[in-house]
Amino acid sequence: MTETARQPRTTPTRRFPAPPWPLVMLVTGVALLFDVMRVFLPSLITLYGRAGETDPASMGMYAALWFVLPFAAVPAARLTSPRIVRTAGAVALVVARLGLQAADGGAPQLLLASAGVTAGLVFLYGCARTVADTWVPAGLIGGLAGASIVHLALDRVDLVWRLGPLPWFAAVALCVAFLRSVRLSPASPIPAPAAVWFAFGPMLMLAGMYCGGPAILAQDTAQHSAPFTALAVALQVAALCAAVVYAWTTSWGWTAGLFLIAGVAAAETGVQGLPALVTTVALGACAGAAGRHTAATSGSAGGRGGVAVLGGMLVFLAGAFLYYAAFDADLGFPNTLVPVAVAVPVAAVAVRGGRRRQTAPARRAPRRWGSIAVSLALLTGLLTWQSPPATKTITGNEFTLVAYNIRMGFGLGGRLDLDRVAAWAATRRPDVVLLSEVDRGWLLNGGHDDLARIARGLGMRYYFAPAADRLWGDALLTNLPVAEIGSTRLGRHGYPTGAQAQSIVLNIGDHEVGIVNTHLQEPRGQAPEVAAIARRLAANTLPPGIGVADPRPVIVAGDLNTTPSDPQMRVLEAAGLSDPLRALGDPPTSPADAPVRRIDHVLISDGLTAVAADAPRVPFSDHLPLVVRLRLD
Repeated sequence: MTETARQPRTTPTRRFPAPPWPLVMLVTGVALLFDVMRVFLPSLITLYGRAGETDPASMGMYAALWFVLPFAAVPAARLTSPRIVRTAGAVALVVARLGLQAADGGAPQLLLASAGVTAGLVFLYGCARTVADTWVPAGLIGGLAGASIVHLALDRVDLVWRLGPLPWFAAVALCVAFLRSVRLSPASPIPAPAAVWFAFGPMLMLAGMYCGGPAILAQDTAQHSAPFTALAVALQVAALCAAVVYAWTTSWGWTAGLFLIAGVAAAETGVQGLPALVTTVALGACAGAAGRHTAATSGSAGGRGGVAVLGGMLVFLAGAFLYYAAFDADLGFPNTLVPVAVAVPVAAVAVRGGRRRQTAPARRAPRRWGSIAVSLALLTGLLTWQSPPATKTITGNEFTLVAYNIRMGFGLGGRLDLDRVAAWAATRRPDVVLLSEVDRGWLLNGGHDDLARIARGLGMRYYFAPAADRLWGDALLTNLPVAEIGSTRLGRHGYPTGAQAQSIVLNIGDHEVGIVNTHLQEPRGQAPEVAAIARRLAANTLPPGIGVADPRPVIVAGDLNTTPSDPQMRVLEAAGLSDPLRALGDPPTSPADAPVRRIDHVLISDGLTAVAADAPRVPFSDHLPLVVRLRLD
């Protein structure tokens, strides 16, 4: 009898489940499009035109061109196939994104960003025709949430603006994952309802305005403590994670639309914190409700989803253009109505979808999503930890002041130059920095917090004064003791952009110095108001019975949009102010690339002497900064 040979035991290989490639494709593709959009919008302002100078209609036509071109994908899909159109759009989007990483501003940046927007919309058109409805709501919201979380973790300075090998590595890795998912994602005969694709454009605008950080933090006060800021960021990240979960489970139903409109309306009326979190979560719930699979929508979306996503992006363009154009032109209605109007179609499709009877079984939230969300939130909060520096005093009677209109942080080449602004300013060892055109998170400018980033680079405390709205204005940076600080809103005098005058009293040695930091928009009407504020600061009063104090020295500085020979300067001189730069070379400050006039000023009263002053030729804005060394007499 022959003995049967024993077969060696083999341990089965543990195989991980294949990733849901359509979901990965949507998340990475939307994140790349968001990246490109954060470059396209500020490039439109700083490279195609100058804010407040270029005809808004011209900028609008240029922007519209790149949102209309993707409609060529409709006949292209008929001639080839929607999947080929999707692949072509994806490849072009990657080329544009990597090109932006290599570009050094200028016309290449503008054209690459413009082409990237078109490519991204062509890619979305192809997805609307080929991606199964199962993945669409969570994929779209996942892309917006992922891009927003990375934006927060990077201190709101995106990879595209960063130099060195690490940003390149991250950008290439994202693009490779995106292209691989595009190749491995099959075409589905059951596309998502057209409504969820149409809602993507409005959701992109709302996510850019409320989900990237600016809406959760109050911007009209002094710098927050590090724990408060970290907690606010962590809550925003947790809300973004919850939005993805609700987009997947669709558990809110039609009530999601009501919460969305309520959250946006509350945020636009000035309520800070909670409305932004509600809006973030409601966006995900609305996407889930709009993407519900029903018997009525099964197999009927087809090509309608492709046209719907392109139409929704036109809503994004129109909403963003109207909202931000109001700061340069009178629209006849408050621009705070625009985000509410943009939220209405998202809420409408959510209400309509939420009331339908769903044919597919309800999906449960992914396992351990809560622990993942908490981990992400805590990590992002720690990455953005920024403790305010301690105050310091000056022992002598001299100090250095820098006044700079930073044009939202964008240099002459259209690059975001916040770190270079801080690095340059640090070389001048300033005691006081006064900034104009400070942006704390406008979607139009990429959602960056100019002030926090520059303050981090300088190691200085900051005090923000809103002007045009709660995110755009002027700021003081100093580590000197601040005895008094406030902001007075100036009259518009027929000019649409708001202005303010930040009044400050600093302790410098044994003296107090008053400072008025402002950016005049209509100098003829606003100069008298600033003169009155300067007089009030100069009137140094003591408690009753002690006596009469000497007048307090006062500085009025900033972009006054006034030349030394203008009549408005005589108004300021009548308030006891003089222009010391006339005797120190009278350096022009505008435009920065070929300065011919000085509209930026540091005016001083009796009790102060300008020891030295210059306007360094640096390319970090369309203005040149003023650096003045002052002595207390």
